[in-house]
Amino acid sequence: MKASHPFKQKETEMKIVTIGRGTIGGGLAGLWRAAGHDVEELGRDGGDVSDADVVLVAVPGDQISPALSKVTGLEGKIAIDATNILPARHGDFPSYAEEVKSFTGGPVAKSFNMNFGSLFGAVREQRVRPSNWYVADEAAREITERLIRDAGYDPVRVGDLSRARDFENAVWLLMGVAPTGGVFYRFAVPGEL
Repeated sequence: MKASHPFKQKETEMKIVTIGRGTIGGGLAGLWRAAGHDVEELGRDGGDVSDADVVLVAVPGDQISPALSKVTGLEGKIAIDATNILPARHGDFPSYAEEVKSFTGGPVAKSFNMNFGSLFGAVREQRVRPSNWYVADEAAREITERLIRDAGYDPVRVGDLSRARDFENAVWLLMGVAPTGGVFYRFAVPGEL
């Protein structure tokens, strides 16, 4: 029998807005609601994120600009970019995270693009917490790590936002080894598992 992870309730909830209600946006919204956060999900029509503490961008990579152009209140917001380059990279930005930043002007992290949304429902059933790689501006680091933990993963920082393009390109490595349905991955120091 697999042990479930006890979830430690945080002292204060956050107001999170997901831009995208699909497998990633909707799946993370459910995990964060279960952790006690106030989560609103925006779809194709956009909306206002003025009262959000953090915004998750979970749309197809080629839809970042069209989606964010329908959202108001983005200026200065902390954003987590969960987009991917699949099937191919588009646009002229150095990374998709930089494209998100062009709308927010605030701190940005790249995270959850290396996790399989189809497995979100099983994340807390694992013997050990799966890892979740991320890159981030320093000002987005604390909130990103908290939301990674609140989703049931252990955060693994692999660089600052200048590494976002490398990080986005690395998704091909994970997709290449994953069986249908996806995998969890775990990075740990010796003796931690």
